[in-house]
Formats: sequence, structure tokens, C-alpha cells
Amino acid sequence: MRNSIATEFEAIFFDMDGTLINSEPQWMLAETQLMAEYGHAWTIEDQRYCLGGPLTKVGIYMSKLAGSVESPEFFHEELVRRTIRAFEQEIEYMPGAFELLMESVEAGIAVGLVTASPAPMMRATLSRFPEGIFNVTISGDDVALTKPSPECYILAAKTLGVNIANCIILEDSITGVAAASASGAFVIAIPHLVTIEESPRLKVLQTLDGITVERLKSIYRSIDRAELV
Repeated sequence: MRNSIATEFEAIFFDMDGTLINSEPQWMLAETQLMAEYGHAWTIEDQRYCLGGPLTKVGIYMSKLAGSVESPEFFHEELVRRTIRAFEQEIEYMPGAFELLMESVEAGIAVGLVTASPAPMMRATLSRFPEGIFNVTISGDDVALTKPSPECYILAAKTLGVNIANCIILEDSITGVAAASASGAFVIAIPHLVTIEESPRLKVLQTLDGITVERLKSIYRSIDRAELV
């Protein structure tokens, strides 16, 4: 891989929930309300466990908490339905994320949206963005294995015709960072509720607020390629 890593990145892939859009409050509200109907008070620990999905894991977890009175598929599908409805009403961007996205587009950099969420949820999100802003969009329905598998990011790079090793991925969750790192890309994590450790191809930022394309280029150029195998 060492010889294949360029000094300039070819594309930026944005995770959706918690990275590009501030959807965690909407997820938490839907989870809290749904579980309250089954006698469980949803806590921040429940939220932390489910952060980053995949949704199949969340459905299994919720079904167990509810005493298995409904199937994991029921909770998965009901949670998605309620959250899509919230997305269609309002979406808030994470600090600095929309600005970075727009600057990247204006600079002619290929950008992608890669999410573990199902296609209907991704479409609800895309409806809040300028049409055609992303060069590629990948949902959890587009792959056999979703995050933490790297398949979604590998597919995004293949669709664009770029080398995944020369791409930047922006992620916020442990699950997402695991997928991004396993793909071979350079990863920038903006974690919340979790702790993520840096590595030669993983940089941690507190926020994207104030992060520009030039700053991303500087971070990417600073990779110590001698450490990479």
C-alpha cells in the first residue's frame, strides 16, 4: 500500500448520522418514545450502545429490552419509520459539516455520502440538500454487509473510480470508524459519546467547525508514510 498512497486525496466520503447531520437527538427521541410504549426508560447508556448501528443490532437490543413481545424486525422498522418522519420535517447539520461539504464541491473535489442507514432514510436526508451535490451515495441497502464492514466505503470508491487508500472518510462512531479504517482510507473521526484513539491513518478532531479543505489537505499531507505498510 505504501507506494499507492498519493500526497493529495482523491475524494471525501461523509458519514451521515452524527457526522454530516445532527440526527442523534431525533434518533434518541424516537428510541425513547418507542421504548416507553413498552415500559422501558431509554437511557444515555442505551443510546451509547446503539450509536452507529447497525440497525439490526438496535432492533435486537430493543426487542430484548421489551421482553421480546415484538420481533427485532418490528423495532428496527418502526424506529426507521419514526425517524424518517422526523427527517422529513427538519434536519440540522453538524457544526461545520455543510460548509466543508460545499467548499469541497466548489473546489471540484469528489464527495460521497456513505451511511449504514436504509435507503429511504438516506433519501429523506438527501431531500434537504441541493440536488446532485454528491458524486456517489451508498446506503445500508446497497451492500450485503453494512458497517462495521468496510464494504460500503470500498463500493463508494469503486463507483467513483478512485483508490480508497487516497480518500478521506469522516466518521463519528466506533462502528463507522471501524468500517472506514478497514477500507484502507485515511480517517478523520469527530466522536461524541465515545472515545476514539488516533493511529497513523486516523486523526481525531473535536469538531468540523472551522475545518476547511486546505486544513484537510494539510492533515492528509502530514501522514507519516514511513509508518504505513
